[in-house]
Order: sequence, then C-alpha cells, then structure tokens
Amino acid sequence: MKVTLITVCRNVAAVIAETLDSVRAQSHPDIELVVIDGASNDGTVGILERYRSVPGKRGIDILVSEPDKGIYDAMNKGLARATGDIIGFVNAGDLLMTRDTIAQVVDAFRRSHADAVYGDIIMVDEQDISKVHRTWLSGTYHRDNFRKGWMPPHVGTFIRKSAYDRFGHFNTDLRIGADYEILLRFLYKHGIPAVHLREVLVRFRLGGMSNGNVRQILQANREVRRSWKLNGLQAPPLLVTRKLWSKVMQFFH
Repeated sequence: MKVTLITVCRNVAAVIAETLDSVRAQSHPDIELVVIDGASNDGTVGILERYRSVPGKRGIDILVSEPDKGIYDAMNKGLARATGDIIGFVNAGDLLMTRDTIAQVVDAFRRSHADAVYGDIIMVDEQDISKVHRTWLSGTYHRDNFRKGWMPPHVGTFIRKSAYDRFGHFNTDLRIGADYEILLRFLYKHGIPAVHLREVLVRFRLGGMSNGNVRQILQANREVRRSWKLNGLQAPPLLVTRKLWSKVMQFFH
C-alpha cells in the first residue's frame, strides 16, 4: 500500500531537515514524499534539493517551489500531485513519532478497511521538542462527537486518496480553519468510515496559525462555525465553547 506524505513549507531552513529525516527513517517501504515550498528565500530550497530521492535512498519524490496563495493552496497543490493510496500531511518542523509510524497506519487501514485512520499527537515546545505542552488523545471514533467540538488532529489523520477524489480538497476561502472544514466534510457530512489508532503518531511543534494570538484564535473559531454553514449544516449550540474546552483538557492528559 503506497502512502503519500505531503509537507508544505516556507522559510523553514532551521527545522525542515528534522522533518525530512523522520520520513526518510520510516520502515514502511512504499512512501512518496511531496514537498510544496512557497518560494523560500532563507536557504530552505537548497536543503530540499539535497533531500531529493536517489536510487537506493529515500527522499523527496516531488518538489515544487513557487509562490502560493496560502497554506491550504499549497496543500491542494500537494494533493493534486499525490499518487499514493493513502495521504497524510507532515508539517515542516513536525516529526513522525517512530520509524514504524507509517507501517502502523498502513496496518490499521488493512485491518479495518476504513477510509480514514487517525491517531494521537503530542504538542511540543517550538524551540525544545523534548518539552511536551499538550497531549491530544483523540479517542474512539463517534461521528456525533463533532457536535461536541471534537475533531481528530489533522496532522495525525490519514485518508484514502479515493475520498479526496470523491469529496474534494481544501476550501481556500478559509484562512485558518480549512483543516477543520475538510474533516467535518469527510467524516461528519459524508460519513466516511474512520478508526482510531491508539498510538502517538506525530510530535507537533506549537506555533501554527490556529495556535497563535488571540485574534487568530477568534478567527479560527469563526471559521469553525462557518464550516458547518458551508456544508449545509446547522452548527450546534455552544460548539466553540466545547471546542475550546476540549483543548484545555489536553493539558491534563
């Protein structure tokens, strides 16, 4: 079973090698790595070029470096080039947890015949990845949990390419919450079968758009409610409050 991993990046010279090394170290034999770079000018592109795939050594199979219209536009470029049966995203600076992480994901797909497999993640300090701030334990899948503010971690969720082919890519009208919207669309609206893999799959560096300042958090929450409307759904009462509470509880795991 072929797995495509997509990394989007811009000006991440300080951390991109760690991410690429965590992919290169994977024990699963059939991985396609697609990197979409937003025309970096800090030396990132030179590092990416050194990681291109060569015979006998895993590396970047598809590399694009050009201006984009934002992170979700870049992710859509990656999806358009992906050829794997399963697709996952690995953020620049994030690390797959062990060398067997992708093998575990593939095994879960084979055992369950699901269209989506998601796991747990740990959220670590941006500067010191040994310092864990939060643990996101996703829990057993129940579709109605979306109504309680739940969602699986996007970076710890792997989805069949066939689902993207059927239900579309990221909505680039959303600036921060398109990862929430696509999971709501796939899992809640269309009800694709999903299973929880009880493993920590990703070491996630804090500091992304939706984990930023108060203004960004408020915008993300507005886009959460808008995501329901875009899908012709009525957002439940207290949705945002419940979603914020679920984040608070991650500090106590």
